[in-house]
Amino acid sequence: MVKKQKVSLPKRIHNLVIGAGRDIFDPQVFHSLSLIAFFAWVGLGADGLSSSSYGPEEAFLALQGHTHLALFVALGSGLTVFIISASYSQIIELFPTGGGGYLVASKLLSPTAGMVSGCALMIDYVLTITISIASGADAVFSFLPPQWLFIKLWFATAIVIVLTVLNLRGVKESVVPLVPIFLTFIATHAFFIIYALVSHAGNFPEVIAATQTDMQQTQAQMGMWGMVFLILRAYSMGAGTYTGIEAVSNGLPLLREPRVKTGKRTMNYMAISLAFTVMGLMFAYLLFKVEPHSGKTLNAVLYESIVKDWGQGTGYTLVLVTLISEAVLLFVAAQTGFLGGPRVLASMALDRWFPTKYSMLSSRLVSQKGIILMGSTALVTMLLTRGSVKFLVVLYSINVFITFFLSQLGMVRHWWIERGKVDHWRKKLFINGLGLFLTAFILVTVTVIKFFEGGWITILITIALVTIAVLIKRHYRYTAKLLRRLDNLVEAAGYHITDESELFAEEIKEPRKKPEFDPKGKTAVLLVNGYNGLGLHTFFNIFRLFGGTFKIFVFVQVGIIDAGTFKGVEELEHLQKKVNKELELYKNLANKEGFFADSFSSFGIDVVEETAKVTPMVLDRYPNAVFFGGQLVFPNPSLLTGPLHNYTIFAVQRYFYNQGIPIVMMPIRV
Repeated sequence: MVKKQKVSLPKRIHNLVIGAGRDIFDPQVFHSLSLIAFFAWVGLGADGLSSSSYGPEEAFLALQGHTHLALFVALGSGLTVFIISASYSQIIELFPTGGGGYLVASKLLSPTAGMVSGCALMIDYVLTITISIASGADAVFSFLPPQWLFIKLWFATAIVIVLTVLNLRGVKESVVPLVPIFLTFIATHAFFIIYALVSHAGNFPEVIAATQTDMQQTQAQMGMWGMVFLILRAYSMGAGTYTGIEAVSNGLPLLREPRVKTGKRTMNYMAISLAFTVMGLMFAYLLFKVEPHSGKTLNAVLYESIVKDWGQGTGYTLVLVTLISEAVLLFVAAQTGFLGGPRVLASMALDRWFPTKYSMLSSRLVSQKGIILMGSTALVTMLLTRGSVKFLVVLYSINVFITFFLSQLGMVRHWWIERGKVDHWRKKLFINGLGLFLTAFILVTVTVIKFFEGGWITILITIALVTIAVLIKRHYRYTAKLLRRLDNLVEAAGYHITDESELFAEEIKEPRKKPEFDPKGKTAVLLVNGYNGLGLHTFFNIFRLFGGTFKIFVFVQVGIIDAGTFKGVEELEHLQKKVNKELELYKNLANKEGFFADSFSSFGIDVVEETAKVTPMVLDRYPNAVFFGGQLVFPNPSLLTGPLHNYTIFAVQRYFYNQGIPIVMMPIRV
């Protein structure tokens, strides 16, 4: 009899902090976990909007005093936001189940290009978390006494930990508390921008005349091409403004059905709000003749200039609320890294570029290991850089444009190949072609400008991560080769290994004569993970080692629900159908060998937990049962063998030992 386990103290603490587990088969689970366009705008759009705290300033200062040229930079920045957003809206249409930079480059260019894009994007997400929280900490401590600065780094690390825990609880629970902060930012910035434009509407002719004068003076000093280069350099230095636009297509699986419609609506919210904020701030800089002030951001100088005649109380309070909303929104922006990073990591793990454990889900139905990895890596980065925003800005925004470039290149290639086969292909090609040109230009410019300032560190880390991914992929290919050899040995003995396409194409037929059930017969319970060479070798080894001892064979299989299958009800139904058909194949095989056969299946996120649920039912029906599990033995174990393989059967073995249930481990050598 299997003992009923009590809830341990660590489990109770886990449920208190992280939350109790969710029911995967609850009909409302996908609905309750998904985000409507508004919440997606909050969770995924904060990264882009928060960049208005430093992106326009970087571009404005890069003009080196030729401030009226900011008019062209502002228009170019706004136009770029809409072009990149339109390009990613087409990606959302083409990849309705999620079309982040990794998937787009993998499908439309090559798996290797996708891997490079994914690695670049993961590093960018880590830097998004780090720089957002570090910038927010700087803003918060600018309001506090200087003697408190010594705890700023520890404050930033605490925010990383808090956001990590929030995301471990689930997507919606990490987004909803941020809504008031996000709306405060939108309201205060919209007010200041609209007020600046309306109150100085009569000065527009003066600004245009001053811009013409500035152009003439700059051209006289630098020449026509020198002026063009200055504008393009300032435009490129504001590249941080565009980071975060890709987050919607990366996070599409998190959105409410219909996902394409929700995703495109979210992208529109993001594009309009970001373009309005960036362009509005740069126009306001010009209208109020904002100049750099030591210890203050340009935004702070602008707001103080607007309210200087309003009276001390009202004006100061409004500026304080606005700047605090900027600071806290930077913390919110870190959410993009926590939402997008684990999603990219899970997709790459499913394709065997990274350990498969990163595709697994927690009891809260989130990529727990991915969230922990992103949070811990951001924490280490924060400590190594001492939370220096000046240094982090140098590392930032290079990698995201690698992903932008590869995604746009893949889309351009796709529309060219499909020309004439899809409606409006010329329009689609033009939009992605324009996106390709802009992102390529910004990538080259930002890399050249930032390389010797420390950008080489980001490139070096990206190369190192790409190398690790290649080594991991090589190991998994080697493992797949061993498993194919195992399948070949079984097929050589006259038993066919059925792949998935054949599995659903063929009809499962009952044997001519089904063996009768012998209640006194010894029972062998095989734990299998699919109809494959490993399971069949375990089955045949029982004959070899135990002769005719066992008269009954029971097959138990757990259908694991991971990031690849947790996409909708249809995927779960497909998994259930696949597992049950594989078990039928095992039963038919045992019947043909003259044995009575039965099967049990369970579906969930953890093999041990699901096995524990099935075991009492098996023992209740077959009390004289002995459990068997097969484990592949690698001929030449390496340093990668342990970290890249879960060895789940050993965890199941520990559970059985604790319950006093006999289990035999069958080593399968290749």
